[in-house]
Amino acid sequence: MKRYTVFLSLLCALIVPSFAIVKAETPRPNILFIFTDDLGYGDIGAFYQNSRGAMGDPSIPHFCTPSIDTLARDGVMLTQHYCAAPVCAPSRASLLTGVTQGHATVRDNQFDKALADTHTLGSILQQAGYATGAFGKWGLQGGVGDKNPAADRPMSEKVAEQQTWDGFPTHRGFDYFFGYARHRDGHFHYPKEDGREIWENDNEVSDGLDMAYTTDLFAARAKQWIIEHQQTNPDQPFMAYLAHDTPHAVLHNPSTAYPNGGGLKGGLKWLGKPGRMINTAKGTYDGWMHPDFRDQTWDHDSDPATAEQPWPDVQKRYANLVRRIDDTVGDLLQTLDDLGIADNTLVIFTSDNGPSKESYLPDNYDPTFFRGYGPFDGIKRDTLEGGVREPTLARWPAKIPGGRIDTTPSGHWDWMATFADVAGVAIPAASDGVSLVGSMSGSAARPASTIYTEYWNGGPTPSYDAFLPEHRGRPRKQMQAVHLDGYRGLRYNVQSADDDFEIFNLNNDPQESNNLAKQPAFADLQARMKARVLQIRRPNASAPRPYDEAFVPAATGVDPSTTGWRRSSFTGSWSWLPKFDLMRADSVEVVATLAKPTQKRSAGLGLAFDAYVKIPQDGDYNFAVDDAAHSMVFVHESRVVGETGPASDSVRLAAGWHPVRVYHRATKASRGDVGFTITDASGKNVLKARGAVAH
Repeated sequence: MKRYTVFLSLLCALIVPSFAIVKAETPRPNILFIFTDDLGYGDIGAFYQNSRGAMGDPSIPHFCTPSIDTLARDGVMLTQHYCAAPVCAPSRASLLTGVTQGHATVRDNQFDKALADTHTLGSILQQAGYATGAFGKWGLQGGVGDKNPAADRPMSEKVAEQQTWDGFPTHRGFDYFFGYARHRDGHFHYPKEDGREIWENDNEVSDGLDMAYTTDLFAARAKQWIIEHQQTNPDQPFMAYLAHDTPHAVLHNPSTAYPNGGGLKGGLKWLGKPGRMINTAKGTYDGWMHPDFRDQTWDHDSDPATAEQPWPDVQKRYANLVRRIDDTVGDLLQTLDDLGIADNTLVIFTSDNGPSKESYLPDNYDPTFFRGYGPFDGIKRDTLEGGVREPTLARWPAKIPGGRIDTTPSGHWDWMATFADVAGVAIPAASDGVSLVGSMSGSAARPASTIYTEYWNGGPTPSYDAFLPEHRGRPRKQMQAVHLDGYRGLRYNVQSADDDFEIFNLNNDPQESNNLAKQPAFADLQARMKARVLQIRRPNASAPRPYDEAFVPAATGVDPSTTGWRRSSFTGSWSWLPKFDLMRADSVEVVATLAKPTQKRSAGLGLAFDAYVKIPQDGDYNFAVDDAAHSMVFVHESRVVGETGPASDSVRLAAGWHPVRVYHRATKASRGDVGFTITDASGKNVLKARGAVAH
């Protein structure tokens, strides 16, 4: 292959958006992140159930979530907040690592795969000086062994297997872990009675958990951890990640009523005694139903002349499980009040994906009964809105006024950037997110979130009468969704990169009924959506897609009149490469190569080089850096090499101008070398820029 000539064109002037950064003098907040399992957008009172109840129609069953609703009253509702994928493992992996599914290493249905050894919500807050604890369902441990082992196997065997779990929480940024490591264990709600393993750090402790119902168990342990932390180290902020395993799966009821009160004087109590670990470890297995639901009836045939019928048992169970979560939320909020830390604690409540139709009981749960998908179509495993839009609330009295509604699109991957922001540390360049503080509080504008989803499932969308005819029984297979210019693009059963997106305006069409792609005026947006989904993702061999081999389209409308690299310099010291594009540079200048500034500096130095690279013809191009630990390369918005990834990788590029960014941070450990090359498929250099960076 002949050697290509590559031209560079300077990118447009650096735009520094206005976004909230918590000032150093502001006390850093504690963080309580409450994550539920298969809870739909419509399953929360403030989002949907309250409006059903307000209709006063006995043919429309509904339930209440009074404690969760206080988060809406005292904080902000994020009404267009998305999970990364409509099933738990990839959704949780994207949340914890701050990336969309376009950059995640856990995709599709890869349960129990190890969470990538990269920045996590835990690790960035650990390095910011926070105490970090994870409670509940994990399912991202990796390692070897039976994913559904015998309950009576010896402890030595359990411990030996646990040592192979590279993605265990204490290896991914959490000081403390108490919960289910395996995905499958999280489908059951009485660990000892159901023969499931509960891990407290490196110890398997299920033997002492008689009648410990997991919603209570995980919340009680998180509550006690917070109390003990405040008693022993009140000046250190904490982050508690409470990942419930309900209301998903077996739908077993708790064993007894929720204790009266909450906080330090009531509610759940951690007793720490084998056989009676928590104060609700009593009663009858799967035996207690909330009185609001025990004898509940409904007008099943919309005929007031006929007698009402009891709610089906499985529907009562679902409402009962959600109400139990609600009880724990109220208990934890009261605990924060009693400890005097509620005002400066950021509490987030959300779910991993849309509602499920599973119950693991003789009768499946029917999400149409309460319309858990809200005003949308789709459930778990759908990339329709009902499968991916999550009921998300945030309360932080010191910063977020009560009763706010944030309608700006955002996603789970934005929480890493948000937590870095409130902790006063740099947002990692390895994250796809932006800080949500400005839009949640109404204090400032923020950069737009990247909203992107990809997922595969072999089954169809359920044929519920409540869904639009075109959505019922629709084959899913390869699915993809993207937001651009205020519109949503959606593809089901994707065959190639050339497949058209359906295009919807969600502001007036939340059920995705009016496909605007049929209108000629949307032809340009269609083309740009097809380009964008290739420009913001990287293929992953473990989850092949039909568009993996497509050439990434070049940028359009580029003026190549100015040549050279724009070099932006930043003074500071960082534990990771920051998102320099969200920071204001000390200086910006045009340079011929990736060379260091000539002036001497006593402080740490960060550099961002960006330019358009002229690719002469379609082909595979290899990007490489010499100092991968302290450098990172982006092509368009896809993160190609460096820091938390490989030192070199290949990208399929179409001919034309492509934006390239090279980030570097100089530390005492780094050589300060910004060596960067692009080679063609034959290995010949098509670009080479090298320079030394001063420490």
